Amino acid sequence: MKKAASTHPAPVTVPVRLDEKHAGSPAQAAFRQAILDVENLRERLRDLRAEQAEARRRYWQQVGPAATAVVAARRSLFPSLEEALLLGYFSRLEEEQITDLILGNARSLEERFGEDESEIIRKYAPAGRRSSDTKAKPDSSASSQIPEEYIPDPSLPPHEQAAAAARARRQTKAQRAKQAAEQADQKQLESNAKTIYRQLARTHHPDLERDPEKQADKTAQMQRITEAYEADDLYTLLQLLAESGPADAESDDVLARYTRALLQQQITLKQEMNEVKYGPTGFQGASAKKQEAELRQLKRDLRAEAEYVQHVGVLLREPDGLRDVLRQLAAEGMSSI
Repeated sequence: MKKAASTHPAPVTVPVRLDEKHAGSPAQAAFRQAILDVENLRERLRDLRAEQAEARRRYWQQVGPAATAVVAARRSLFPSLEEALLLGYFSRLEEEQITDLILGNARSLEERFGEDESEIIRKYAPAGRRSSDTKAKPDSSASSQIPEEYIPDPSLPPHEQAAAAARARRQTKAQRAKQAAEQADQKQLESNAKTIYRQLARTHHPDLERDPEKQADKTAQMQRITEAYEADDLYTLLQLLAESGPADAESDDVLARYTRALLQQQITLKQEMNEVKYGPTGFQGASAKKQEAELRQLKRDLRAEAEYVQHVGVLLREPDGLRDVLRQLAAEGMSSI
């Protein structure tokens, strides 16, 4: 009887070296990795925003009506308060209290519900504070305009669209200067498209190749390069530069600059992801059971607030009722409802 090993000998494997694509220079490899990392982060950010949109939809289904009732109740206070300032019935101190009530109510609508009350705030803010407030509000000056590139997300509920617009208006001068610098740097980088095209043409131009087979390959590659350049597709040109053969010092320098820009973009994307998950409108950080309990409590609070503000609104319709409200707020050390 023969041994199993001799009847069925183990297969012999021989290592075979496969043709490997040239890895290129370290600058090319770093650029390719940076591109891959940015694309992965963008995909993860898109997924997170989709999750956030669904969470926001469920949230507004539950608390939207209660929040809308509070907004309506608070807005109904303005006519009575503004009319009281015209009566001449109240003392100067009381008129200051009424003005504080108007401003506090307006800021509550803006900060909590995303309503745009900039007109009322500009109208009643004290002169010393008006300039600081209106810097972030839209007016005729270019420095206080919402950035032209800002476009509200139509998928957001109206309150959140207004809140996003308010945040855009509140951008500080330093933030706008930083954005302008980044845009200028991006334009400067984009101006390198012609330089990159010339570098690629020097490497891949078919007229510089005598081998017919290699000349055909370079003709096809040159066609891709020309199409990308004519379409002003800087991204593709950079990809081709990173995928090309051994790069010269000039090519490596261009890729290194873009790699640094991509690394900065990764930091920005990670910050955006954290903002989506854990920011003011984030949807992570608590269990589903805890979130449901918080939503139920929030709805109860909003309904109670709407009822209270409506009650205060009835009192404000009469001068004596408004005076009682002012006294009560002053006794409690409060300047707004």
